[in-house]
Amino acid sequence: SFVKREVGENAPVLSDDELVAMSVRELNQHLRGLTKDDVVRLKQRRRTLKNRGYAASCRIKRVTQKEELERQKIELQMEVDKLARENASMRLELDALRAKYEALQCFARTVTRGPLSPGKVAPTSVITIVKSANHNSNSSSSPSPSPFSALS
Repeated sequence: SFVKREVGENAPVLSDDELVAMSVRELNQHLRGLTKDDVVRLKQRRRTLKNRGYAASCRIKRVTQKEELERQKIELQMEVDKLARENASMRLELDALRAKYEALQCFARTVTRGPLSPGKVAPTSVITIVKSANHNSNSSSSPSPSPFSALS
């Protein structure tokens, strides 16, 4: 930065960088022998320069924080999208399992309606029904698998 000459002729000239960088003790040593007006002007110039530096660092910090938050937002949005896809996949799997369960219940009801009176359940377990359904479908010449084959 350039050198300003604000104080009296016998005062040493300070650049903006020197003025901002010096300690208060060094500043007070430079202020000795100056008029009150020169001291006020020099201190005011130092305060203005310091405030500019603080404002610049705040701007940099704000921009950096904004960039970091935007990066985190993108990461979190990707995670939300991934979880939404997983959720949709699980819902499809759950719907398929419900359909198989309902088909199994329906099949179990048709098997128990044979010689038994309506409303009574046969002592045969669902696993036995499924296994016998699989065995019958495997021994038949039909190429399509039983809808219950995956449950055994």
